[in-house]
Amino acid sequence: MAAARIAKLDEHKIKEIFDHIASLLPNISMTTTPPEMGMLIYKAIYQTADIDDPFKEIKQQCTAQLMSRYAEFKEQIVDSEDPLYTALKFSCLGNAIDFGANPNFDITKDLEDLFDEDFDVCEYDKFLITMKTASNILYIADNAGETVFDRLLIEQLSKPVKYAVRSKPIINDATIEDAQNAGIDKVAEIISSGCDAPGTILELCSEEFKRIFSTADMVISKGQGNYETLSDQKRSIFFLLKIKCPVIARDIDIACGSIVLVESKDGN
Repeated sequence: MAAARIAKLDEHKIKEIFDHIASLLPNISMTTTPPEMGMLIYKAIYQTADIDDPFKEIKQQCTAQLMSRYAEFKEQIVDSEDPLYTALKFSCLGNAIDFGANPNFDITKDLEDLFDEDFDVCEYDKFLITMKTASNILYIADNAGETVFDRLLIEQLSKPVKYAVRSKPIINDATIEDAQNAGIDKVAEIISSGCDAPGTILELCSEEFKRIFSTADMVISKGQGNYETLSDQKRSIFFLLKIKCPVIARDIDIACGSIVLVESKDGN
């Protein structure tokens, strides 16, 4: 219960949260996705704690720390043999920044090892073909902090981009404020999906977002929560993520911990 600890709740409040969650379980279907369950659980925590965004300080610190190295990361990208590929790789590696999946993530320690890694699966050729003919791109964000790497990637896309974030704080997922703190507004139009789950549940999204999603020439989706909620859509989506659970690993047929850029199964 990372959010409960971060919110500094006492044992009585934590028990109240568990009791509330237990009361919800009979109404949760076996087909409910983890992001949908996460939305219910975290909303229960936030309501009990009477706090809107328990991860706010962590998100701000993480973003500020990465922004302090923005020029360094950009130089590495621009000076590389293939700046777009490197920016994609950095953005995907940045998906490891997830205090929801790993409350003990140490950004200083863990990031130093990340940039020696490469994709385990990368459908880069498909990505380039789609991007070449796209006149506009929808980029669906995941966590705050990695927003800095998203900005660096958007700079290499050289296309008009709409950057979609959560409508309200949920775990450490990016909101409009988090995206602005990373300077996304300098390189893309920031929009809200209208959904406050740790994923993109189209039924809960705004009509405007659904219109943008269906008409975008290209969709880039960051993170596991977005994969869990969008991988069954009947359109091309490029998923950029680090695999953090065995269910997703089995679905993509790759080991946990892998970093991947894959087009949706219905993309062709």
